Amino acid sequence: MSSTEQIIFYTTNFSPYAHRVGIALEEAGADYTTYLIDTRNKPSWYYEVSPLGKVPAIAYGGPQSSPDQPSPQSAKLVESLPLLEFVADVFPESKLLPANPILRAKARAFVALYQNYVNDLFRDTFFVGKPLVDALLSSLETLQGALPPTGFVAGDFSIAEVAVLPFLARMFLFLEAGLGRYTAEDGEKMKSTFASERFARLRRYLEEARERPSFKKTWGSDAAQIEIGKTLPILRRPAP
Repeated sequence: MSSTEQIIFYTTNFSPYAHRVGIALEEAGADYTTYLIDTRNKPSWYYEVSPLGKVPAIAYGGPQSSPDQPSPQSAKLVESLPLLEFVADVFPESKLLPANPILRAKARAFVALYQNYVNDLFRDTFFVGKPLVDALLSSLETLQGALPPTGFVAGDFSIAEVAVLPFLARMFLFLEAGLGRYTAEDGEKMKSTFASERFARLRRYLEEARERPSFKKTWGSDAAQIEIGKTLPILRRPAP
């Protein structure tokens, strides 16, 4: 499979799932075209790329075509985690998947820890308003426990960071900005706990990962992400 094939990346400005793929493409040094999808008014042709209308998606290969007229000969690929593996396979020089099988397993296990034990609690606490703060903090402590004493999960920056960083960055930023459907009391509890020694390693890990050029380019700025967050009704705290 060639790394010189056309890549069209369909994304949005606010989705951490799409952000994963943007970081991976930047880490790979891929030549790609970005097309922003308005998820509130999806064009009808987009369902030919992503049958469920979800982002992210990639159209790969085929003759050169405009993003809004993807070639029927291109491969249409969806779902963020398989897309990360796809980018890693097409661009092996990116080292997104470690060559060492033990480190590769550790990277994948870290992603699975986040997906299976943290992600739903993040969603339910911040976007739904369920009183699950203690469970969220406990799951993050478990995730932190999978980190080495210093550096990244597999030594080099890998799919472990690419998959998890977009969510942790938003979680910490939204909390600092007071965005989310959790109660004011739960917000203060999370802030003080995250600032404590209990989460010193996770904070340091997040700070180091955020310095990656691929993250900075695809993130924009904290201020921009906060403004995007303010437009999302699911992040607005209900009136008391």
